[in-house]
Amino acid sequence: MRTNTTDSRAPVLVWSALAIVYVVWGSTYLGIRIAIETMPPMLSGALRFVTAALLLGGFLAIRYGRAPFRMTWRQFGGAALVGLLLLTGGNGMVAVAEQHISSGLAALLVAAVPLWLVVFRIVARDRPEVLTLAGVLVGFGGVAALSLNGGGESASTSGIVVILVASLSWSIGSFLSARIPMPSNVWAASMVEMVAGGAGLTLAGLSFGERLDPAVISGRSWAALAYLVLVGSLVGFTAYTWLLGNAPISLVSTYAYVNPVVAVILGVLVVNEHVTTQVVLGGLVILVGVALVVSTERRRRRSKTSVRPAVEEAPAEVV
Repeated sequence: MRTNTTDSRAPVLVWSALAIVYVVWGSTYLGIRIAIETMPPMLSGALRFVTAALLLGGFLAIRYGRAPFRMTWRQFGGAALVGLLLLTGGNGMVAVAEQHISSGLAALLVAAVPLWLVVFRIVARDRPEVLTLAGVLVGFGGVAALSLNGGGESASTSGIVVILVASLSWSIGSFLSARIPMPSNVWAASMVEMVAGGAGLTLAGLSFGERLDPAVISGRSWAALAYLVLVGSLVGFTAYTWLLGNAPISLVSTYAYVNPVVAVILGVLVVNEHVTTQVVLGGLVILVGVALVVSTERRRRRSKTSVRPAVEEAPAEVV
């Protein structure tokens, strides 16, 4: 990831791009919820990522020629592995879980990704600061509170287990992406990830008997899928990538605890999801833990510029 510098000449652009990331990525949970109303979860995800990959690859080819696609087989394999973990195991399982739990609860549980990254750093013998560990304990306390009883919702145990597996898979992919060979061009890397993730979701969906039947797919679900492709995968990713080069990572990483809030609000307003007091309290505990981790790692990065914070390792699109 590139060193980030604040563009003091264009604060409006920075905050506009940040607002896009906040709202767009927060809204993808709702987009998934609407898409799977009449579409199978894994095959709809496959269609989303393959389409986005073709659009992104076409843009790169027209704009830059072959240069972005120059990569070794090891780099290609690294990006493909990350794509399988992020998009097949991560994003795909979010869609599966949202058949059984609300989009707001899914977003709050996925917010624990930065906490898992700290755990993996400990396993890799990196020593986070005491406040970082405190944030992890606090955050996982909130995850446990929501997982044990569904936050007071009529959420199925299987849906909660699947969303936790999705969060873990995304975290592993995020952790490995900074430690294995990857294409030097971030756009090309994302294209490979989406192709691999889409292929994985296709195989998984067909293996579980999913079928895409256009005759039963509603216009509402098609519109949600188009939104996920064009806005969620392309506009959101473009804004995030631009921010990485024009704003401090400490500011950009705030999406980790803003997106769940946006997701919960949109779920209530658009599809009338019910939010219990337990969900609000458990979600707040998770977000406090994540905020503690992010703020502590930000100070650590300032004092040791050679050390990368856990949240910085997370690739772009969460969902």
